[in-house]
Amino acid sequence: MRKPFPYALQLPAFCAPMFLVSGPDLVAAACDAGVIGAYPAPNCRTTTELDAWTADIAQRTAGSRAPWALNLITHSTYGRLKDELEIVARHKPPIVITALGSPKPVINTVRAYGGLVFADVVSIKLAKKAVESGVDGLVCVAAGAGGHTGRLSPFAFISAVREFFDGFVVIGGGIADGAGIAGALAAGADLVYMGTRFLAARESLAQQPFKDMVVACGPDDLVISAAVTGTLASWLRPSLIACGFDPDAPALAERNYSVENPAKKWRDMWSAGQGLQKVTAIEPVATIVDRLACELADAVARFQRSVSPTGIRVRDAATA
Repeated sequence: MRKPFPYALQLPAFCAPMFLVSGPDLVAAACDAGVIGAYPAPNCRTTTELDAWTADIAQRTAGSRAPWALNLITHSTYGRLKDELEIVARHKPPIVITALGSPKPVINTVRAYGGLVFADVVSIKLAKKAVESGVDGLVCVAAGAGGHTGRLSPFAFISAVREFFDGFVVIGGGIADGAGIAGALAAGADLVYMGTRFLAARESLAQQPFKDMVVACGPDDLVISAAVTGTLASWLRPSLIACGFDPDAPALAERNYSVENPAKKWRDMWSAGQGLQKVTAIEPVATIVDRLACELADAVARFQRSVSPTGIRVRDAATA
């Protein structure tokens, strides 16, 4: 039997951790608005800065409507993990999300103070490995996600994971409105991951030109490529062009085209997901969350109207 999520939220959603975008202001605003605010540890250049950020976030969210989460890289080549785990033990983030490696190194530390461990996964194989390690939840990164994106359909991903896992399932990938949240919940997810929807939030650390580009662009302006980092990621076409690259050149499909380019990955080449069409203005997080909540309520009402005691009506009688 699936356990209920232990936190009461305004929306069953994460403001997803975004590299060079998520900072204390965005996390605190998300938690105050009733969604889980998350940030990646590498956003801080040093562990001293990370310690200060984490202490600040813990203090600012102490009375918030939702918990906060810290995203850690657990790959064997990541040299800061030991120091970052000391910060975790000191400040006790309610949720720790692991990425790019096994969640095993963090589980004992987080469980010692009663926190939850979620593993970021992009495939069924990785999901099964994370479940075997004993995680509380999976963050299933599906097709349509920004940053390092997945390949699976969100619906296929949820369905497959629910065959072997009854813990908390978070799904991300192009979810940008309340109808998307409703669809994810109906498919079997407990929560959703929303990054792109908050990229242009007033509280985000994104540069102003980045925010403006997010507002101006749509899904057709994205390029999906492994060329920039060696791992499949979703990039804003205009930002690649601004850095001197032709997004349509064959070299983009190779993994060495950026070797000689002085532009910094992520800083000058910007990423977003397929939910771009819903970002139409630079707004406070609270405004975005309130709108999402209204959209979710409308979506649930539509679904309820479409279901009769004898089955599903293809067309609502009220609109016939």
